[in-house]
Amino acid sequence: MVQPSIFIPHGGGPCFFMDWDPPNTWNSMANFLRGFINNLPQRPDRMVVVSAHWECREVTLTASEFPGLIFDYYGFPEHTYQLSWPAPGSLDLAQRVSKLLTNANIPCQLDHDHGFDHGVFIPLKLAVPEGNIPTVQLSLHDLLDPGFHIRIGEALSPLREENVLIIGSGMSFHDISALMGRSQNDASKLFDDWLLSVVRQSPSERT
Repeated sequence: MVQPSIFIPHGGGPCFFMDWDPPNTWNSMANFLRGFINNLPQRPDRMVVVSAHWECREVTLTASEFPGLIFDYYGFPEHTYQLSWPAPGSLDLAQRVSKLLTNANIPCQLDHDHGFDHGVFIPLKLAVPEGNIPTVQLSLHDLLDPGFHIRIGEALSPLREENVLIIGSGMSFHDISALMGRSQNDASKLFDDWLLSVVRQSPSERT
């Protein structure tokens, strides 16, 4: 059994845990997040999550056994800063990821203090509300070079055969007005349309 690598949306800030107008604004996305774990070939033993909200000069992994939560969103209702998600970390998994990256000549480091940002705990609070799957967060490299990040994915591919789920968490573009249906930046729409066309093609057709 090989786990897939998947990309999930995490909405806007703590959007799933507050009132919106209209009330069903985020329902479709929330329902997807609540169900995707059950649609996997097998429930994962552990997860590695790459969040769009953590960029480092050197690729970095959370290495705490009990990561806290980082409420890196601003101007939302007070109760959204009291959310909890009790998933443990996994030093063993962080070290395994570090070894795979090092073997691929990708420098990396462990951070024993960094917690889970909202790109991790907001969607996974819906997907795994009981927080009982050990999770490690992996940063982006701050140069944001696509080829470099593809190399990271290739280096981590053996984890898929170890019942580790690799998740990318973000959105195809960061334009909240467009997500809310109020307006859309032309560049955002062009990129989103292009991305949809690419992922619908077979791998051999992608350029």
